[in-house]
Amino acid sequence: MMEYGIGDTSVWTLLCLLGAGFLAAWIDAIVGGGGVISLPAVLLTGIPPTTALGTNKLAAIAGVMAASVTFWRNGHVRKRLVVRLFPLAVIAAALGSYTVMHVPVMYLEPIIIAALIAVSGFVLRHKRFGQEASYRGERPRIWLVAAAVTVAFSFYDGFIGPGTGAFFMMALVALGFDFVHASGNSRVLNMGSNLGSLLFFLTVGEVHLLYGAVMACGMAAGGYVGARTAMTRGAGFVRVIFMVVTGLLIVRLAWSYSGGA
Repeated sequence: MMEYGIGDTSVWTLLCLLGAGFLAAWIDAIVGGGGVISLPAVLLTGIPPTTALGTNKLAAIAGVMAASVTFWRNGHVRKRLVVRLFPLAVIAAALGSYTVMHVPVMYLEPIIIAALIAVSGFVLRHKRFGQEASYRGERPRIWLVAAAVTVAFSFYDGFIGPGTGAFFMMALVALGFDFVHASGNSRVLNMGSNLGSLLFFLTVGEVHLLYGAVMACGMAAGGYVGARTAMTRGAGFVRVIFMVVTGLLIVRLAWSYSGGA
C-alpha cells in the first residue's frame, strides 16, 4: 500500500534525507554510483526494502534529470544516440523492477563485485583511458553494442541499482567517449532507467511520497552542481572520483554480501 502520511517523521529525518540526496546526486552526476548513499539513507528510515527501492527511484530521477539537462545544454550529450536508446532504458528497467519483486538478488552480488574490481583495475592500469575522446559516430556495431549495454544495465538498475552509473560510464568510455561526455550520456540513459523503475513501483504502491519528495529536492540541487563540477574540472577529475566511488561500491557490496548491514 502506498505511503502518503507524515506519521512520526521528524524534521531531523527529513533534513538527513535532504543532505544525503544532495551528496548522492553530486556523486551520481559525475560518475554514477550515488545509490550507495541514497538507498541506505532511505532504508534507515525504517520503511520496507521494496518501498525504499521505489522511494529512492522517485528521488533519484530528480537528480539525474537536473544533471542530464545541464550536460545536454552544454553540449556534453550525444543526442542522436541517447534519444534512440532512451525507450530501451525505460522498458528494461521496468522489467528489472518487476523481477526484483519475485527473485532474490543475493546470488548476483559476487558477480557484481567481481565486475567492479575488474573495471577499477583496468582504469587504474590504463591511466589515459577516458582522458581523450575517440568516438567516431554511430556505425552499425556501435548501435548494437550500445543497445545491448542499455538493456543490460537498465534492467540491472531496476533490479538492484548500485553501480549502474559506473557501468554505463565504462561502457561509453569503451565506445570512445571521454569521461565527461560519457558522464553526460550516462545521465540521460540513467534517467530513462530510473523512470521505468519508478513507474513500476508507483503502480504497485511501493513509494513513500514524502521521503521521496524531500530527497528529490536535495538530489535536484546535487545533480546540477555535480554536472557543473564535472564539466569544469574535466576528465582527469572525473576519473579520480570514479575510482573512489567504485572502491566504495566494492566495499559496500562486499560488506552486504558477507552479512553486514
